Amino acid sequence: MLKNLFTAKSVTNKDHSLKELRELENKYCSYGDTVHYTEHPKFFSNCEGSYVFDEAGNPYLDLQMWYSAVNFGYKNKRLNDAAHKQLDTLPQVASQYLHREKVELATLIAKDAEKKWGTKGRVHFNVGGSQAVEDSLKLVRNYTKGKTLMFAFEGGYHGRTLGATSITSSYRYRRRYGHFSDRAQFIEFPYYFRSCACKATGKTGTCESKSKCYGLKGMSKEEYGSYCVQKFKRLFESEYNGVWDPKTNQCEYAAFYVEPLLGTGGYVVPPKNFFKELKKVLDDHGVLMVVDEIQMGVYRTGKMWSIEHFDVKPDVLIFGKAITNGLNPLSGIWAKEDMINPTIFPPGSTHSTFASNPMGTAVALETIKMLQENDYETSIAEKGNYFLEGLKVLKKNHKMIGEVDGLGLALRVEVCKAEDSYTPDKAMMDWISDEGMKADIQVDGRKYGLVLDVGGYYKNVITLAPSLDITKSEIDLGLRLLDELFTRAEKR
Repeated sequence: MLKNLFTAKSVTNKDHSLKELRELENKYCSYGDTVHYTEHPKFFSNCEGSYVFDEAGNPYLDLQMWYSAVNFGYKNKRLNDAAHKQLDTLPQVASQYLHREKVELATLIAKDAEKKWGTKGRVHFNVGGSQAVEDSLKLVRNYTKGKTLMFAFEGGYHGRTLGATSITSSYRYRRRYGHFSDRAQFIEFPYYFRSCACKATGKTGTCESKSKCYGLKGMSKEEYGSYCVQKFKRLFESEYNGVWDPKTNQCEYAAFYVEPLLGTGGYVVPPKNFFKELKKVLDDHGVLMVVDEIQMGVYRTGKMWSIEHFDVKPDVLIFGKAITNGLNPLSGIWAKEDMINPTIFPPGSTHSTFASNPMGTAVALETIKMLQENDYETSIAEKGNYFLEGLKVLKKNHKMIGEVDGLGLALRVEVCKAEDSYTPDKAMMDWISDEGMKADIQVDGRKYGLVLDVGGYYKNVITLAPSLDITKSEIDLGLRLLDELFTRAEKR
């Protein structure tokens, strides 16, 4: 099938040439619903497995998979079949009624959470990640009797609806619209490479420079994690630090919204001890932990939920994206029973016309069953380690790579100035990303393009989220394509 796609002619409507389509887009389409990182975004017309194809049939190895929404590959037969089956039986039903798929999906997710964390809970559905974040904000405010203040991370991203932007650290998303409520207080994420490296050498853990060092000398990654927790804990030491009333044991803040790995912030992997120590501070002061798994959930890191790597129990968990492999918008929240039971969060508290829609819940139910039947935990750990070792080789060979890291198949490559391997180089990152879209990288006699996503505090990080079903030969191809792009960059 895949070989045929490399040579297949486009099956799209040929009424308009690509030039005409660009002119029509320029005239009739809102640019507000597309990113438009480049002046002329690529048109794609087909897809299969780990590849997308342009109108000419050129293959592009996709190493970002729709921002980690298509974890199980394009046109996954099992999940596509589930969508077709539901389309032919019950594709639509009003949200005031029930259908089997919703109840069975919620049951699987809730039972899995209870088994892992020993906590009873319920599942509440919506249609998109931002909408689920909004629902969680309502849930938290309701449970905490109207508290509107939240903690969130520097570099964190939770969506672009009004409520979600208030807990997203980038002012850029709020600038033109104002705030839904009080803005979150943004707390330092333990970004070891950026915060604890020697600024002169770019090396972590030790200081080899005789010049002034602004890093934290000799501090291990775990020690740095504890350091960040202690900085946060200071907010609760005294009433004069602003968030805590020791006379009533009340905190002004309701919850801390966390991404276990920063997503848009650059796939930053925290120290192993960080979240466990952070959760203790939160529990000691009655602050909820809301875990945003929209990008890192559904086995992106080798676990159903990425927070499982860090030995903590969330109070609320938000999911979306890959739960349906991108086939149908579906998102949701899991919350502890005392927060979400019908006496606390009654019918109609928040809902959408398309929440828990049959198409989405049917595909998500099949996704969960597929995960239960296959050992993704082992395969993702193996593939992730294999990919990361290859990235480490690239780092040795290319001075512009400042850091590589990853957890499972959430991997990062930080592009820096070649002179010091530390200073962010956004311009070079943009060039590499655009160069990959030319589809002119030749490997074994065939030309390829490479789809990369850009993230990080300075937009200088390649965030890699390949298909979880990617083969080792495709990983090797990805490494060769990356190697060629870095080699071209060095020759500029």
